[in-house]
Amino acid sequence: MTREEIVTALAEILNEVADTDPALVTEDKSFVEDLDVDSLAMVEVIVAAEERFDIQLPEEELKELRLVSDVVVRIEKQLQPA
Repeated sequence: MTREEIVTALAEILNEVADTDPALVTEDKSFVEDLDVDSLAMVEVIVAAEERFDIQLPEEELKELRLVSDVVVRIEKQLQPA
């Protein structure tokens, strides 16, 4: 899966969970400042991403996820073959 495909999937998730315009979702956007995603919605986004990509994102890392690219990088790492 390419970075672009991951961003597109995250844009779809953000649209479903937080009613965010998918066209606004790019890797350099901040969830809170640019996309207006609050902490509760962010938890829903992470849960949806885990289900969509069949991965687990460690809870202790969640507070570090400020930009869309932060989530993309972690998803990429999880999707890489061991």
